[in-house]
Amino acid sequence: MLKQRITDDMKLAMKAKDKDALKAIRMILGAIKQKEVDERIEVSDDQVLAVVQKMVKQRKDSISQFKEAGRIDLVEVEEAELAIINNYMPAQLSEAEIVTAVDKAIADSGASSMADMGKLMGALKGVLAGKADMGVVSAVIKSKFS
Repeated sequence: MLKQRITDDMKLAMKAKDKDALKAIRMILGAIKQKEVDERIEVSDDQVLAVVQKMVKQRKDSISQFKEAGRIDLVEVEEAELAIINNYMPAQLSEAEIVTAVDKAIADSGASSMADMGKLMGALKGVLAGKADMGVVSAVIKSKFS
């Protein structure tokens, strides 16, 4: 359904002659198609979401690198693409909700130190996939054990 929504949005962008949105949406669809061809599968919503998450992470990394290099023109392009790509991400959890999820995972797993971080991240990744930045989740876990 998410793939169909993206395709429908591409058609709307074409009709509206929104070149920026059309470019970003075509990049998303290209990445999805590449995954389908590489793995010879029809992607599910979870797999489409994983592709979109990867694109968001790539844009954020590019933005930080371009800012360091003083390339404001490229930062603006990446931020515009990021805004469009973020339309296909589920609503993000607040930090308080992430802390609650981490506390629950710690209680459920009996984790007691940083040695258990991998186990916690594995458990939380399934629960919070697409809903939270795993970097923030990692930081919350580290703060709990430090």
